[in-house]
Amino acid sequence: MADSSGSSGSSRSTTRRSVLAAAVAVAAGGAVAATAAAASDPGAAGRPAARPRPKAPSRRVDNRFWSSYADWSAGAHNGTRAVAGARPGIEIGTPAGTVNYADPHTGRTATWEYAVWTSPAHTLSVPATEAIASWNARTPSGTWLQIQLRARYSDGKRSPWYVMGRWTSGDDREGDTGTIRRTSVDGQKDGKTSVWTDTLSVDDPSKGLRVASYELRLTLYRKPGGTATPRVWRLGAMGSDVPDRFTVPASEPGLAKELKVPRYSQNTHIGQYPEYDNGGEAWCSPTSSQMILEFWGRRPTADQLAWVNPDFADPQVCHAARFTYDYQYEGCGNWPFNAAYAATYDDMQAVVTRLGSLTDLEKLIEAGIPAITSQSFLEKELTGAGYGTAGHLMTVIGFTKDGDVIANDPASDDNEAVRRVYQRREWENIWLRTKRHNADGKVVSGTGGVCYLYFPARLSDSQRSVLRELGIR
Repeated sequence: MADSSGSSGSSRSTTRRSVLAAAVAVAAGGAVAATAAAASDPGAAGRPAARPRPKAPSRRVDNRFWSSYADWSAGAHNGTRAVAGARPGIEIGTPAGTVNYADPHTGRTATWEYAVWTSPAHTLSVPATEAIASWNARTPSGTWLQIQLRARYSDGKRSPWYVMGRWTSGDDREGDTGTIRRTSVDGQKDGKTSVWTDTLSVDDPSKGLRVASYELRLTLYRKPGGTATPRVWRLGAMGSDVPDRFTVPASEPGLAKELKVPRYSQNTHIGQYPEYDNGGEAWCSPTSSQMILEFWGRRPTADQLAWVNPDFADPQVCHAARFTYDYQYEGCGNWPFNAAYAATYDDMQAVVTRLGSLTDLEKLIEAGIPAITSQSFLEKELTGAGYGTAGHLMTVIGFTKDGDVIANDPASDDNEAVRRVYQRREWENIWLRTKRHNADGKVVSGTGGVCYLYFPARLSDSQRSVLRELGIR
């Protein structure tokens, strides 16, 4: 599904999502690092008392992530090995063999050593109409990885092994011909389900078919004869069955609190590096990702930013766009690619999931965890936005005393204008609904509560507790 391109969307992105949902401050380095130094509510602007917590609606989401040494050991190994330590993971042990890969975006064919890990089958607690995989990994130069998912349907039949992403943390723009280009894979379907950029979707949920269980397959690649290896710390998927609805029940406010999250505008980058989805006008997703990363005190080094034109402000936003870019989708809005980018920073973790209510978001904010949310709307549906969109990412950083949503909205003229307050009822409906009318009056899909969650490996007890409550372990 991914997100559409910036505040107004693009015809390419809208077309890709016609069946599904449209796609997940001035940074003072020292101040941000200070707010993120501790794992207890970093960036919290005081601790105003929370109102009595309303009960959240029952969730229609199943999250399963493999991240412990026991998890990695339980899977089927073919050339991989589980690695213990502070952050257990999986890497290449003795390669299972070699394979040729023809990169569709460079025209180059190369031979790679590979090793494969396959997860045990996971039975979903909520039989799903959609599934989105996400992963946390690093790929040294000359290495990359592929994530696949195979579903077992409620009718007992299986899907093929769908490619959910071919990914590397680097790219070949600097002449490194040993690196592939990050890519989703179009055209995958079996008559029951289809893959739309980063999302496996049941073609016709009204017929009752659901994804009952799935397996994930992780293939690690490196140059033949080398010793470098990808290292994967987290792999999993979110399955969901969110009911079709144009409106959602109104929630009761339960928290007044704001986190101090850096503010970055995507619009200040319009026209910059158009090879990455036409430049900043389409960079809502990486701009949001960069805001959250810097909230946690992570940012690129000066050496990593040396490629950016020194005349450009906030070069780290350009960096995030480059290293989240999906060469098949031709955009920076691939949801798992943004999460994977975030997790390349020291001790960071990231997942793509769905939340069921603003109450869930309030719990995250209360624990000091901001969230990146995906929504689509007409200009008249969100007072004060000043634009309409087929899919847009923004960062929720808090709630006012009246319960309205405080968001860092990158679709703003400059960094100072990024902080917005949106009416609670309007905002929760455009975020959580699954059906809406577009500008032509046609019924199209909504986003259904999609969000990205980024958080450090070391968490406070309250942060760990709220993530566990939301199914993130």
